[in-house]
Amino acid sequence: MAAGRADVWHAWTTNEGVRTFFAPDSNIDLRLEGPYEIFFNPDPKAAVRGAQDCKVLSFLTNEMVSFTWSAPPVFPELRKQRSFVVVQLSDAGPNRTHVRLVHAGFGSSEEWNKVADYFEKAWPTVLEKLQRRFESGPIDWSALKPG
Repeated sequence: MAAGRADVWHAWTTNEGVRTFFAPDSNIDLRLEGPYEIFFNPDPKAAVRGAQDCKVLSFLTNEMVSFTWSAPPVFPELRKQRSFVVVQLSDAGPNRTHVRLVHAGFGSSEEWNKVADYFEKAWPTVLEKLQRRFESGPIDWSALKPG
């Protein structure tokens, strides 16, 4: 990532930061068991907005954050359960940061395998958006906002 570690940390761990690359809305309170909710659908009246009811599991400032994560809405039964994500940051040169993302804790069924396959494709897209955010600026989500 073409950004310092503190900037990348801010992008992952604050509402302001997440909204620059991940989704148009969020509810993050960086504390143990604090909410880590990412709202891909910005309409607050929507039944399913995104990664709802997810929580911060642990963090080391400017180094690592982990949080629970939910399955996509097409897997309603699995959405009731949680996997987890760990994002690790390390220096990769002057004003450059290496981001390592691990998503684990999937169950052992055919449906869970489909969820894992989904995220194997989704997380690289998120990381590409993060990189673009630092190369060319934050994403403009205004076209998605209700109203």
